[in-house]
Amino acid sequence: MTPVCPFVKSARPDDSSSKKSGEIPNKHGAEHEGKAKKESGDSASISPKCPFGYDSASASPKSGSISPKCPLGYDSQTFKIGPLSCVLCQALLFDSSRCVPCSHVYCKVCISRFKDCPLCGADIEKIEPDTNLQAIVDQFIEGHARIKRSHVDTDKEEEVGDNKKVIYEDVSLERGAFLVQHAMRAFRSKNVESAKSRLSLCAEDIRDQIEKTGNTSELCSQLGAVLGMLGDCCRTLGDPGSAAAYFEESVEFLSQLPTDNQEITHTLSVSLNKVGDLKYYDGDLEAARSYYFRSLNVRREAMKHHSNVSSQTLDVAVSLAKVADADRSLGHEHEALDKFQEAIKLLECLTLKPEEAALEQRRSSVLEFLKNQLSEKQSD
Repeated sequence: MTPVCPFVKSARPDDSSSKKSGEIPNKHGAEHEGKAKKESGDSASISPKCPFGYDSASASPKSGSISPKCPLGYDSQTFKIGPLSCVLCQALLFDSSRCVPCSHVYCKVCISRFKDCPLCGADIEKIEPDTNLQAIVDQFIEGHARIKRSHVDTDKEEEVGDNKKVIYEDVSLERGAFLVQHAMRAFRSKNVESAKSRLSLCAEDIRDQIEKTGNTSELCSQLGAVLGMLGDCCRTLGDPGSAAAYFEESVEFLSQLPTDNQEITHTLSVSLNKVGDLKYYDGDLEAARSYYFRSLNVRREAMKHHSNVSSQTLDVAVSLAKVADADRSLGHEHEALDKFQEAIKLLECLTLKPEEAALEQRRSSVLEFLKNQLSEKQSD
């Protein structure tokens, strides 16, 4: 199952195959940008405007509305590297740095891996911070998706006040989807600090909405997924304490949601496993097994509701292997053997369709691992 995108109104910009955190695809690969669902308003509503002042008011449509589009290229219709982007990570500039003498600008982390400018080939004598350009980027991010328009009566114009319902509509993507999109690009290019910064802004926005509207299912699912991504960033940066805190908070929010949604239950079980992994490598085997077992229960319950979904069976087998490994490390040999055998039986009985080639590859890999583990135990 592919990672859940926390903003259901916008499709994921990554490819269709599931990737482990930290796996970086070719930087020249095509990015597929999801189309964001727009909020529709009355004909008397104020037209959405670009933060840079490029609005569609001059078009003066007689009927309907023109889809808002950012003149800098940050829109949901096509993929384009805008003037505020780093061409290396394809995300918005973070810690903007200018090459001397050619003056081309990149993220500091991205360009620090090169001795020659990737754009012109000039020798890089030194790298200088471009604080002015970074300030413009930061202003653009702050303004993105913060264009206000209110619900107004078609027969009577109303002035927008603090107590009026306001729709936040940006030039192309919802703010949350926009931030996550650029965070994912940066993370895949190993610019983890950039990804963490964008995700932190996104989490702050969602927390503000929760404070105003309460813990709705949509907001909890969004925040739970974003916190899990922040945990991945911290783990990659070598900060297991902060990573565990983010994963545990992710579990807290996702646990409040109904268990009949496959994506949500998958994300919840993954967060539980990630906390378990951190505990395992820290030497706290009992705590690790507890988290692995909670993840296993979540996945077993999901498989009951979606028994015809092959990925659910694979998820259960993986969780069984994790619990079995923890049992073996704790000296519970008999329990570990039972779980390894149960996982093998599940995978051997799993029938996949011809179009599920990726799942078949994963099934074969997990099955081979489990059989090796079982063989080692039986030979002891």
